[in-house]
Amino acid sequence: MNEPLLERIERVRQAQRGKYYLNDTVVSMAHGSGGKSSQALIEGLVVPALHNPELARLEDCARLQAGGQRLVVTTDSYVIDPIFFPGGDIGSLAVHGTLNDLATSGAEPLGLTLAMILEEGFPLDSLRRILESAGEACRRAGVSIVTGDTKVVGRGKCDQIFLTTTGVGWIRVSHQLSMDSVQPGDRILISGPVGDHGVAIMGARGDMGLELDVLSDSAPVSSMARRLLEEIASVRCLKDPTRGGVATALNEIAQKSGCAIAVEEGQVPVRAEVRGACELLGLDPLYVANEGRLLAVVPEAFAQQALEILQADEAGREARIFATALAEPVGTVYLRTSLGGTRVLDMLAGAPLPRIC
Repeated sequence: MNEPLLERIERVRQAQRGKYYLNDTVVSMAHGSGGKSSQALIEGLVVPALHNPELARLEDCARLQAGGQRLVVTTDSYVIDPIFFPGGDIGSLAVHGTLNDLATSGAEPLGLTLAMILEEGFPLDSLRRILESAGEACRRAGVSIVTGDTKVVGRGKCDQIFLTTTGVGWIRVSHQLSMDSVQPGDRILISGPVGDHGVAIMGARGDMGLELDVLSDSAPVSSMARRLLEEIASVRCLKDPTRGGVATALNEIAQKSGCAIAVEEGQVPVRAEVRGACELLGLDPLYVANEGRLLAVVPEAFAQQALEILQADEAGREARIFATALAEPVGTVYLRTSLGGTRVLDMLAGAPLPRIC
């Protein structure tokens, strides 16, 4: 297919127009899932109300110019339940999540902010533990929390503690990383097993009768992103597949780029414990949240080099090349199953596991 890229992207936009129309009258838990309902809320209400070209890009970070410097800024709120979980807590999670958004935008962090909403009666020992965890995550990443805010609400007006972090960084790469830049033939890599974070949270909640030996993957992806960008000049885009999982992140890439994406089921890394838990609960690991995984899209000629770079990092030892961008069907993600069939991987619908981050 030789259709120009811009024409292909416009065809996708035409096809998607109205797909995420907001017809709800009240907020539901599904609006926080990161899937179709979230997309409808953002595209149907937030973007029109706050319209500006930078916001309308719907990337994880906004690009700014200041004094000749190319900067990015990102912000995120954390309402996870429970606040302490196997492999992390809300403090380290907030730092990792913001650092990962900066890293996948090709930026080095300059500083973070931290805002806290605390419920009356929240134990100070728990708050100290959370802040020390956030501080340690920052020290390991070589960045500081430089300002913040604290508010307290009455009992029952907030579930223990909510955090909001904002990160500012400067762009290190000369070319622009963007989902729009993905082209047919590109290969897609994942830095490790999928679904660890979501399954760890399910086990920690204890309300599903599961005893799971699974740790959250909450961790920074900065070192892997940095090496990829230093050694491969033509990385198309990087993404961290959090809420909505890998399948939802791939749908965002497909819709923005105008490509199709074919996922090879046999190449998707999933831990046996995660797969087993998902089968019991009727979930697909590709839709379960991650908090320390990196998706990388590179031209086919650089795929093996990118894989070696990821696998050389401690956090990427189990990396795989697991998907390919294709020209058709436009804007669609599908799975090539181990049995030789195919099925569509649509964007996450509903809220199978709310308050995951």
